[in-house]
Amino acid sequence: MIMRGTLYIISAPSGAGKTSLVHALCEHMPNLQISVSSTTRARRANEVDGQDYHFVSKDLFLERVKAGDFLEYAEVFGHFYGTSQSWVESILDQGQDVVLEIDWQGAAQVRKKWPGSVSVFILPPSKAALLARLNARGQDDETIIQARMASALDQMSHYAEFNYLVVNDDFSVALADLEAIVRAERMTLARQQWRFQPLLQVLLN
Repeated sequence: MIMRGTLYIISAPSGAGKTSLVHALCEHMPNLQISVSSTTRARRANEVDGQDYHFVSKDLFLERVKAGDFLEYAEVFGHFYGTSQSWVESILDQGQDVVLEIDWQGAAQVRKKWPGSVSVFILPPSKAALLARLNARGQDDETIIQARMASALDQMSHYAEFNYLVVNDDFSVALADLEAIVRAERMTLARQQWRFQPLLQVLLN
């Protein structure tokens, strides 16, 4: 019998470094997979379909919404984003942990459907640093950047709804904090009892 994996929810305002941290986390920690979201927005030049996102039409996305295929979904800046429930469940059932990169609204949806999930909110060290990171991307015009900053302020106000809070000032420190969270969750009594059941039976018999 395989013990079901843990579902991790990681949220942050755009520009806080969430995606880079999540990819580094999955490279450092075994048995941890990133859920690839579906989106209706256009693919950027540096993105790979199926790796960064599953790029789909709006009509197909809405059909999947009606079919109940999404664990969570949201509309952000005029585009839809969603997480496949069937994929997440299949990976968790294999004993693998899964990371979702979603906003606070999606996180709230997932927590209702998946009470055992573990949620982490990532903050930038300052508003100035956040704005600098958004400008450094070179992907959006000034109007979009200002809209993202306004959205960031709203998103950051929901940090208290999460289990853990990480500030991404120094990347290596923030990554170590995320790794510590995963390690701690894997050391809970319930998981250690399951993992070391034969040893416990010998020791206590």
